[in-house]
Amino acid sequence: MKIVSQAFQNTSKLHVAIIMDGNGRWAAARGLPRSMGHRAGIESVQKTLKAARDLPISHLTLYSFSSENWRRPMTEINELMQLLRYYLRSELSTMHKEGVRIKVIGERDQLPPDIIDLIEQAEEVTKDNEALTLIIALSYGGRQEIAAAAKSLAKAVERGDLKADAIDEEKLESCLFTAGIPDPDLVIRTSGEKRISNFLLWQSAYAEYVFLDVYWPDFTAGHLKEAIAEFQSRERRYGDTVNRA
Repeated sequence: MKIVSQAFQNTSKLHVAIIMDGNGRWAAARGLPRSMGHRAGIESVQKTLKAARDLPISHLTLYSFSSENWRRPMTEINELMQLLRYYLRSELSTMHKEGVRIKVIGERDQLPPDIIDLIEQAEEVTKDNEALTLIIALSYGGRQEIAAAAKSLAKAVERGDLKADAIDEEKLESCLFTAGIPDPDLVIRTSGEKRISNFLLWQSAYAEYVFLDVYWPDFTAGHLKEAIAEFQSRERRYGDTVNRA
């Protein structure tokens, strides 16, 4: 991996987003309960965050719990919420010391009150950190986010604070959960599935995607480096042509 790391030295900072998929299948393949897969997934989060701090990454977004995940059995949801509590309590001090800024996006009102308190505490404590921004997508759905932004703009028009003709992409972006955060450059999905599952639908319009045949608990720093190397090998044209001369 030394050769890959050297290639990153002159790379601009990236926003990498990851759809962390495959915890349940990882556990099933080992004859373990799904909860063990989620616990192993937390370890991968810690390893990935550590690796990201040594790579040309300015923002790391992790899709941890979708709006659709609320349909899962309550026992599994409770296990996931407990793991989130543990992570926020046990890792906050370390992340703060290492300069990680924490931001959570999603529909917070659906979360337990104590978790909302932990999120607000984490965001407040780390708000001035600049080494890396960790964005946790929690109770998040891309369609729901866009609908909420549209509703916010509609209310502004109703109040007379905004004219309908003034609504443009910039106005809508300012109403998204990710306002002020750069769009992702690279979206990685683990587990071999090749779909985006309602994740950052607006923001990833021009992102590059890398799909990996590895379950999230088995995701390593090496996989992250390889995905970035794959990203660097591509030419981003944003709808334009390569050479117009």
